[in-house]
Amino acid sequence: MSARYITTTLPYVNASPHIGFALELVQADALARTWRNDGEEVFFSTGTDEHGQKIFEAAEKSGQDPQAYVDQYAAEFEKLKSALDISYDSFIRTTSPMHSKAVQEMWRRCAERGDIYKKEYEGLYCVGHEAFVTEKDLVGGMCVDHGTKPELLKETNYFFKFSNYQDRLIQYLEQPGVIVPEWRRSEAINFVKSGLEDFSISREKARLTWGIPVPGDDSQVMYVWFDALTNYISTLGWPSDAEGNFKKFWVEGNTLQIAGKDQVRFQSLMWQAMLMSAEIRNTDTIFYHGFINSSGGQKMSKSLGNVISPYDLVKKYGTDATRYILLRHIHPTEDSDVTWERLDEWYTANLTNGLGNLVARVMKLSESHLDSYSVINPREDLVALEQFNFQGAMDSIWARIQKLDQEITEKEPFKIIKSDPEKGKQIIDNLRTELFFIAHTLKAYMPKTSETIEMAVLENKKPENLFPRL
Repeated sequence: MSARYITTTLPYVNASPHIGFALELVQADALARTWRNDGEEVFFSTGTDEHGQKIFEAAEKSGQDPQAYVDQYAAEFEKLKSALDISYDSFIRTTSPMHSKAVQEMWRRCAERGDIYKKEYEGLYCVGHEAFVTEKDLVGGMCVDHGTKPELLKETNYFFKFSNYQDRLIQYLEQPGVIVPEWRRSEAINFVKSGLEDFSISREKARLTWGIPVPGDDSQVMYVWFDALTNYISTLGWPSDAEGNFKKFWVEGNTLQIAGKDQVRFQSLMWQAMLMSAEIRNTDTIFYHGFINSSGGQKMSKSLGNVISPYDLVKKYGTDATRYILLRHIHPTEDSDVTWERLDEWYTANLTNGLGNLVARVMKLSESHLDSYSVINPREDLVALEQFNFQGAMDSIWARIQKLDQEITEKEPFKIIKSDPEKGKQIIDNLRTELFFIAHTLKAYMPKTSETIEMAVLENKKPENLFPRL
């Protein structure tokens, strides 16, 4: 049995969850459930990123102790497990003692390799990114993503010798499949070929106290990215690996990270260089999804204050309907515009009038005219997620739903059952069987809906309305 590891990025807990991270969670969950259904052993991880300047400033502004502040918001993210029916195996918090020890070990290994040094540095610092930026990253002197002007900062920090890994990163990136979609891989290769600059991996404690201490230097805390990226292996119990999960899922398994398109530099370059320095195997594949935008293509982000809460989606549409919307109507790799009007249209057309209506029609006919359903083994034709095309996988299921709906319209079993009962029963039985198979294909995407439809068929009883009208 093969072992698969899958992880989301860790959302920053300086605000409540938004729809963009919900997309990432549901995509990862659909893959994890698909693999488990195929008999593979899966370790699915997520969690929260809880250190850094933005968190410290937000805690100060709210009048809270930083730890109390992150505890409050981490709990908000943990609630997504129930709200979105997420089947993760681990929820890692970067303020946990286990993670802190792993990060300090990562630092020591990189230092022993000669890849960490200390120097005074002056540069433009973007608080939104928690990173130094250059003039070429700015438009009109402003950060494109946050609409803010970076501050000029001068301090003594530790740096990671990113430039040491230029050639090895090119070799890694030239392997097909290490980044999906392909054009993101080209983007990463071009970035490396343009020249890598060593990056700061610490901050002066006098300016920022909220972080993991640098081993052997009490005057510095670790840069939030060096800290947060290590979660991908600390969650598996690295470095002690007492339960053997790191060996099974990272060293010997197949590893997949899911991230937003703005993460390429951090996930596929910085993190991979850190792994090389620590002599740990690189990630097999990183899949980058697009952004969910508000009307007119404006990026939806916490800093801009135009986010849609996943909890509001679940409250209005329900858990499985929210999963459906994110998997079918959000493009897997391109940006997608979302408005409440569009959400209502997708829900009504494809769930209320689509799947929900089909289940009601078929099961009403079945309950009225057929005996109970014989238990059968469903065809193993679950939709494969080729190249992480969640939208395509869902479209293929909805094509079957539409075909079955059309069959009812054309064959009119509700009429035939009166003139030719045996023929009518056969048509209804075939419809019921196909509905059961459709439910089976929905297992990874809409698990509760799948279970409800299968149970309705097996009990030969029309269920309660699956998707009530808005």
